[in-house]
Amino acid sequence: MPILTNEMMRAVIMDHSSNPTNKHTPKGEGYHKVHMHSDNCIDDLDIYLKVENDHIIDACFEGVACTISLSSTDIMCDLMKGKTTKEALYMIEQYQHMMHEEPFDDEVLDEAIVFVNTSKQAARIRCATIGWNAANSILKEGK
Repeated sequence: MPILTNEMMRAVIMDHSSNPTNKHTPKGEGYHKVHMHSDNCIDDLDIYLKVENDHIIDACFEGVACTISLSSTDIMCDLMKGKTTKEALYMIEQYQHMMHEEPFDDEVLDEAIVFVNTSKQAARIRCATIGWNAANSILKEGK
């Protein structure tokens, strides 16, 4: 796992929260949507994935959310694009392992590794996984 300071991780999280490149209405048709919300936070998001020929063509989201949810979902969308369904499901599985302090493959998580310490704040796990859980649901329904 790359060595990241708390300041470096915070900067990545804040950048994706302040400037989420994947927060927009999907353009065109063929998107699968899952609505997610949290009872413990302001998180209220619609997650969209467009899958064609077992490849994720696009990933985006809309709604309101806390800093952790926004940045986590934005990073997830970046990482999903261009992946096969199998690759994306593996990445989601590894992210979930990381969230629960289980052994995980950090090679597939790229920027999502900045959430490695989230498990130390149990209340934030839901925020950090809300978009990932939605994507998991979409991809598993598609099978």
